[in-house]
Amino acid sequence: MGSAAVVRQGGTTQVSPVRAFFGSLLAIVVTLLILGGLGGVFVVLEPRTTSADALVGGSAYSVPTTGAGLYGSGTLGPWQNLMHRISSEDQIRDVLTFDGVFMFGDSIAVQDNPGLERLIADRTGDSIAVHDWSGQPASAAVDALAEWSRSYGLPQRIVMAVGTNDIFDPPAFAAQVERAMRIAGPNRTVYWVDVYASRTKQPAAVRDADLANSSWINQQLYEAALQHPNLKIIGWSEFLTGQPDGPAQYLRDGVHTSEPLGSSARNELIADALQGR
Repeated sequence: MGSAAVVRQGGTTQVSPVRAFFGSLLAIVVTLLILGGLGGVFVVLEPRTTSADALVGGSAYSVPTTGAGLYGSGTLGPWQNLMHRISSEDQIRDVLTFDGVFMFGDSIAVQDNPGLERLIADRTGDSIAVHDWSGQPASAAVDALAEWSRSYGLPQRIVMAVGTNDIFDPPAFAAQVERAMRIAGPNRTVYWVDVYASRTKQPAAVRDADLANSSWINQQLYEAALQHPNLKIIGWSEFLTGQPDGPAQYLRDGVHTSEPLGSSARNELIADALQGR
């Protein structure tokens, strides 16, 4: 070879500079490969969670809105890549086997439902299968209800915790309630959580529009309940507005629940309704 790999001087073996350089480079590459492999192992060995335990998608619960829109609250922005929690097929079928609860919710449910699931399990032993998606309006939740009905069937109790994102288009809400009731049929009970929104980071005019549109949503919900005896309304808005000091301590941004006070209060209302209280 043109360059000697090893040079012997005075009985001592020395590595040539060329060989030393390439040896160091090889060691670095091997080290990086090992670390990369270990990283992969860490990912594989990390405890697996069910799909309902993992928050998927965007890093925020808030739905982007633009402009004032037709009703003063703005226009619903893209929500399909925001956080969501959807139960696995095995969990859905297990809930049906033991006649548990199906729940369809938005970002408030994404945040609160792990606590609700534990609360219901502790109280009654019932399990819940969830389809919670930040930003989804009632139409998308009812689409999911229809899909689960076709694919799996439905239990006797269904919770709809959507409507807050319909403040951007209130007139469309009533038709979605009717769709949900038609899918559920007259022999199942549908529990619908009413809505409260007054986003604290928005200007006063938008906050006022949020409140007016929330009332509009709730009015349609109560009118639907007059036509459907199996539609039970969970009065989250009534609870908030009935507080002596107002709703601020229960909401961190005028929409989403504070932790733990707001989330605990909302979950208690839902659990009480499911128990017929």
